[in-house]
Amino acid sequence: MSLEVVFLGTSGSVPTVDRGLPSIAIRVKGELLLFDCGEGTQRQMIKARLGFPAKLKVFITHLHADHVLGLPGLLFTLSMLDRREPVEVYGPEGISSFLSCLEETIGLEPSFELKVFEVGEGLVCEGPDYVIRAAWVEHTVPTLAYALEGKTRPGRFHPEKARALWVPEGPLWKELQMGRPVRTPGGRVVRPEEVLGPPRRGLKVVYSGDTAYSEALVELARGADLLIHECTFDDDRAEKARERLHSTPSVAAEVALRAGARKLILTHISARYRDPSVLVEQAKAKFKEVLVAEDLMRIELRPP
Repeated sequence: MSLEVVFLGTSGSVPTVDRGLPSIAIRVKGELLLFDCGEGTQRQMIKARLGFPAKLKVFITHLHADHVLGLPGLLFTLSMLDRREPVEVYGPEGISSFLSCLEETIGLEPSFELKVFEVGEGLVCEGPDYVIRAAWVEHTVPTLAYALEGKTRPGRFHPEKARALWVPEGPLWKELQMGRPVRTPGGRVVRPEEVLGPPRRGLKVVYSGDTAYSEALVELARGADLLIHECTFDDDRAEKARERLHSTPSVAAEVALRAGARKLILTHISARYRDPSVLVEQAKAKFKEVLVAEDLMRIELRPP
């Protein structure tokens, strides 16, 4: 399962000329998964040429305004486009009441079914090729970090092994590639492990939400191909970060290092950092594979 990560908004609580409010899109086999929905997210989706696909899920980390106030606008835009396909929204306790008041306050009556799920730690939802898990992290209000994990796939198929076991090329090969045993014309049962290599793990992308250092996040991000971690303050403002339960480059790098992540991308950048290179430099003191997210930046990930 390949996937594409698109950073729609990468600022902290205040937008800038170059950075919108927090939102990340991940495209997975025709589905679009949004993580947080800051103001103007739907416009960023249009600029990124993501469109509004039929399969759309939204995952809210917490109910601070900069992470959720774009959701009413997105739902209104979808209704104006006469959308018919359902939209699923996941978030911590309170997301239901936040959305339920939209009809009485702004007259929003979606043209589609809006499915809202209040969730917590553990399995959040499952798609055909992935699962979404969550963990509580350390912030001033209940906040979830999310992990997108591709499902394990069968190992690589070895045609020469299938031929040696007298499995004729065709539908039986397909069954074995899907991990199902088959019976040959001669009556022999051939099991997938006889013709396949070791199972192949799926990709893993983790998004921290807003948080101070979190052991729960380290566990959630274990072995991640990509860790997207908030980085509101630089290391010289570590005390302020601790007071507000936000992170610095060193904190993000420590989480990535302890989790064994392959790449770290910093986001939720305070408006004070017009040049965010200092954040990269500080993070690289602990963890080398670091980037700072920019609005509309795209990262494509392919399975190992």
